Amino acid sequence: MHQIKKWLRLIYISYILNKYNVVAMLADIPLLKTLRFIAFVNPFAWFNRQTYDRGTRLRLALETLGPIFIKFGQALSTRRDLLPPDLADELAKLQDKVPPFSSSYAIKTLESILGQKVELAFLHFDPTPLASASIAQVHSATLPNQQQVVVKILRPNIEKILIQDTSLLKTLAKMLERYLPGIKRLRPVEVVDEISRNLLDELDLLREAANASQLRRNFKNSHIHYVPEVYWPYCRSQLLVIEKIKGIPVSDVARLKSLNTDLKLLAERGVEIFYTQVFRDCFFHADMHPGNIFIDASNPKDPKYLSVDFGIVGTLTREDQHYLAGNFLAFFNRDYKKVAELHIESGWVPANTRVDALESAIRTVCEPIFEKPLSEISFGYTLMRLFQVARRFNMTVQPQLVLLQKTLLNIEGLGRDLYPELNLWATAKPFLEAWMKNRVGLKGFLKRSYDQLPDLSEHLPELPGMLLDLIKAQHQQAQYINHSATISTVKVKRKKHRLLLGSGIILTALGIIFSSWQPVLDTIHHLLSRHAIGISVLGIILLIIYYVIHPKNE
Repeated sequence: MHQIKKWLRLIYISYILNKYNVVAMLADIPLLKTLRFIAFVNPFAWFNRQTYDRGTRLRLALETLGPIFIKFGQALSTRRDLLPPDLADELAKLQDKVPPFSSSYAIKTLESILGQKVELAFLHFDPTPLASASIAQVHSATLPNQQQVVVKILRPNIEKILIQDTSLLKTLAKMLERYLPGIKRLRPVEVVDEISRNLLDELDLLREAANASQLRRNFKNSHIHYVPEVYWPYCRSQLLVIEKIKGIPVSDVARLKSLNTDLKLLAERGVEIFYTQVFRDCFFHADMHPGNIFIDASNPKDPKYLSVDFGIVGTLTREDQHYLAGNFLAFFNRDYKKVAELHIESGWVPANTRVDALESAIRTVCEPIFEKPLSEISFGYTLMRLFQVARRFNMTVQPQLVLLQKTLLNIEGLGRDLYPELNLWATAKPFLEAWMKNRVGLKGFLKRSYDQLPDLSEHLPELPGMLLDLIKAQHQQAQYINHSATISTVKVKRKKHRLLLGSGIILTALGIIFSSWQPVLDTIHHLLSRHAIGISVLGIILLIIYYVIHPKNE
C-alpha cells in the first residue's frame, strides 16, 4: 500500500510539473540540457495558452505541490550559482501561506494534547487563526496569569506528507546523480538530506521551543534583539505556546518612516545580530524572512528587533566558523590569495588546485565589484559570482552552509529595504575584526585555556604515573636504537623537551599571574583563581619532567 501511494504521489507530481511545463523549462540550466527533448513530447506544452513566464510557472508548480516543495524552492532561491537570475528571483517570492484548517480541529487537538477543556487551560482562546502556514497554524490566547500568548498547532497529517515527499525528492536526487554525472559535484543527495532534516525537525514543536529558549538566552541582555519567552508547561511535540510580541512588520517601511525610525541604525543592527549569532554563538535563526521579523519602534531612535518562528536554526562547527570569518575578512581586505588558500585548506576545492589560478579567478570577479561605490555592493551577488567561478575549480557544495547562505541573503535584503545606502561590508568588517582578534589574541587564548582546565585538572593526578612510564620508555628506547636512528631521535626529543619546557614555564607563569596580578587581570582572576594552584603545580611537574628526561649533554 505504501508503494502504491508513493507511485500515485509521483504521478501527481509529474502531472503538475508537466502542466506548468517545468521540466522542459529547467532544461535551460546548463547541467540539465539533456532534458530539453521533453518540451517536444509534453502535450501541455502544445496546448498551454497561459502567458506566464517560466519563473512564475515554476513558482506556481511548487506552491501547488505543497509545503516541502515550497521550502525547497525557498532554499533553491539562494543558490544563484545554479539558477538563472529570473528563476532565483521568482523562487524568492514563494509564500508559505495556505488555507487554514478548521477551528474545531484546532480546539479538539488542543484539548487532546493538554488533557483538559480549552476554557480551563486559557482565559481566552481565539478560534480564528492569526496565520496559517504549510506546517502549522497559530492562534491568539490568554493564559490564566493574563499573559498574552500565541498557540501553534501542527496541521493534520503533515508528518506523513513530509516524509512521503522527502522520500520522493531523495529518490529524484539519486537518479540525477546516477544519470547526470555533471550534477554529482553539487551533491544533490546531501543537499536534500540537509534541507529535509531541517524540515522534519520543524514537526517537533518542542525542538522549536528549545531553539527559542537558546536564542532568548543568547540575547538575554541585548538592547537590539528580543526573543519571546516560551511557556514550557503548555508545550508538547505538537503544540507550542510562546509569548505574543507586539511590533511593526519589518517590511512595513512606510509605517516605520512615519514614526521617524532611525532606519540606518535599524539596518546596521540587523547585520550585527546576524554576525553575532553566527560568529559569537555558532547558532543562528535560519528563517529570517520578513514575515518572521518585527520592529519595536516605541523609541524610534533606538529601535529593537523582535523575531518569531524558530523551527529552523543553523549551527556551524568551529572550523566552518573560522574559515568563514577568514574568508570574509580576506574579501574586505582584497587579499585574494588568502581567499584561495582558505578554500583549499578547508577542502571546499580539491587539494591539488593551483593557488595562483584560483586567486586570479577570484580577483577577476571581485575587482570590478570593489570599484563600485560601497553602497552598491551586494554580498549576495558577490557570493553568486564567486560560486560560478568556483564551479570551474570543482568546488563542492557545502550542505551545512546552505542555511547560512539563505540567511545572509535574507539579512542583506532586509537591510537594503530598510536603508538602501547600507554599507553592508563596512558594517560587518569591524565586528569580524574584533571577533578574530578575540579568537586568536590573548583573550581567546585565555578563554580556550579556561575551557580546557576541567580536563587538565581531571588528568593531573595521573601525571606521576605518566612520568614513570615516560622514564621507562626512554630507557627501553635507548637500548634498541642504533646510532643513525639516535641522531634523528635526539632531534625529536629536543622538540618534545622544548615543548615541555615552554609549557612548564607558561603554565607556572600563568598560575602566578592569576593568583597575584589582580590589578591587571581582575576579571580573569575572578574566573581562574580557583584553578591557580592546579596550574602552578602542573607547570612545576612539567618542569620536573623536563629536567628528569632532559639529556645532560644537550
